[in-house]
Amino acid sequence: MASVQKLTSCLWFDGNAEAAANFYVSVFKNAKLGRISHYPNDGQVLVVEFDIEGQKFLGLNGGPQFKHSEAVSFIVNCDTQAEIDYYWEKLTADGGEPGPCGWLKDKFGLSWQVAPSKVADWITDADKSKSARVFAEYNKMGKIDIATLEKAFAA
Repeated sequence: MASVQKLTSCLWFDGNAEAAANFYVSVFKNAKLGRISHYPNDGQVLVVEFDIEGQKFLGLNGGPQFKHSEAVSFIVNCDTQAEIDYYWEKLTADGGEPGPCGWLKDKFGLSWQVAPSKVADWITDADKSKSARVFAEYNKMGKIDIATLEKAFAA
């Protein structure tokens, strides 16, 4: 028997769970589509399983009752500026919305933060002046610029 992941994120969609899953699988390099189940009465897609970077997700076509909000989001940790640029471009494409401090909404309304992997270390550094400089620069940005943050940290 296959091992079941203890926690799985279930994302509620209004009829476009399969399109969303296909989109996310196309954006992330280490991603794959899983099983798809259908409502028995009309054959419409009920749930779509997909996996991103080893994290399992379930897209549920639940209807119009609930919408995504910034209260729940996913962070994409990036080691390079090229990664930040790639994910920012892909996730804001076709109707996505850029936001402040590396945050964005994709075309399905899901919130993401595309951030440098080092940002937690920078803003929690024991040298409070370094962390304050990084935090101040971070708050000025939409898409994150790693070089600017590294410069602020080193100053």
